[in-house]
Amino acid sequence: MKKDAEIRSTRPPEYWDAYDEEFRRIPGVRLIRGKRIPDGMFHLVCHILVQHEDGTFLLMQRDPRKHLGGMWEATAGGSALKGETPYEGAVRELYEETGIRAGEMKEVDRKTVPKRRTWYVTFLCVTDVPKDSIRLQENETTAYRWVSRDEMLSMKNSEIVPGTEELREFLR
Repeated sequence: MKKDAEIRSTRPPEYWDAYDEEFRRIPGVRLIRGKRIPDGMFHLVCHILVQHEDGTFLLMQRDPRKHLGGMWEATAGGSALKGETPYEGAVRELYEETGIRAGEMKEVDRKTVPKRRTWYVTFLCVTDVPKDSIRLQENETTAYRWVSRDEMLSMKNSEIVPGTEELREFLR
């Protein structure tokens, strides 16, 4: 069974835009996944909280070979590619990880984590897709489930990916 690092090493290089602390793109700079991000620069990660029109939320279980494997994530998402806006990155990531083609998404949070040299932009996607139509992305997720707002809020921290606290606050 391939581990997370082995899976990444078989992929072609992934290039990202560099952003400053004010969330402005830095012209002429190309970041590469897996390479150290220079001081004062950040890369962009898009998260998408998926809510079904019936009010339930989509949780995805991380592949056991990945960091935090087996835990549940309340968002689909990942790094935006070079040239993508936050919205474009979110649309692409949502489709890759779930098979959902987003109609409209609303930005609900934007924050930086200097220690990780990352800007996180979170969107809410309300969808009417059939609940059994979710497509799992190989090497990323192994299961999914739809949960009520109260179920998500009551999940133990040991079950859900760290960083979900902000989304829980958004739902309160």
